[in-house]
Amino acid sequence: MPHISRITGLVLAGGRGSRMAGADKGLVTWQGEPLAARALRRLRPQVGDVAINANRHLEVYQSWNVPVWPDADDAFAGPLAGLLAGLSNCRTDWLATVPCDSPLFPADLVARLAQAADETGSPIAMAQAGGAAQPVFLLVNTSLREELAQALSAGEKRVRRWASSHGATMVDFDDSQDFANVNTAEELAALPPDGDPIQR
Repeated sequence: MPHISRITGLVLAGGRGSRMAGADKGLVTWQGEPLAARALRRLRPQVGDVAINANRHLEVYQSWNVPVWPDADDAFAGPLAGLLAGLSNCRTDWLATVPCDSPLFPADLVARLAQAADETGSPIAMAQAGGAAQPVFLLVNTSLREELAQALSAGEKRVRRWASSHGATMVDFDDSQDFANVNTAEELAALPPDGDPIQR
C-alpha cells in the first residue's frame, strides 16, 4: 500500500461557484472556518503533503502557507483541470483529491483508497457511497499525467469517464452523508453540525 509519505493531498477549490452567486466556495465560511481551510485540516493527517488548486484569490490561499496550484489556463475547465494541475506539480507518486465543498469527508478516506489501489493494482481509486460514485474523491498515480493532459486537450470533461477509461477501482463507503457537498447557501445551511472542532 502506498505509504502516506508517497501521497500528496490536493483540495480542489478552482471552480466558478456559479450556483453560489459566483462566490469562491473555498473561502465561504462554515462553522467559523473557510471551507477550503477545513478541507486542508481534515486532509493533512491522511497524506504526506497538501496543496490547494485555486484560480481566484490566490493571495488569500497562499497566506495559509501551503502550495497553491492554479489550472494551466483561465478556462475554468472543471475538476479534471484541477487534477492535472496537481499531477503536474506534486512530487510524490500519488495524488489524492477532495473538493473544498464537502467538509464531512471521512478521516480514513485516503487510507482506504490507497489500500484498494494496492490490492487491485489500479492507478486510480475512486470513492462511492450509497451506490453513487463520488468522482472527485480520487487517488491517482502521477504516471497518468500525460494521459490526462491529452484527454483534456481532446475535450474530456467528465472525471468518472476518464477515470473508468484507466481502470479505476471503486471503494465503498457506508455513509453518503460524509460526501455531502454544497452548491448553494441553502445547502450549506442544511449541513448537519460537525463535531470536528477548529484546533486553535
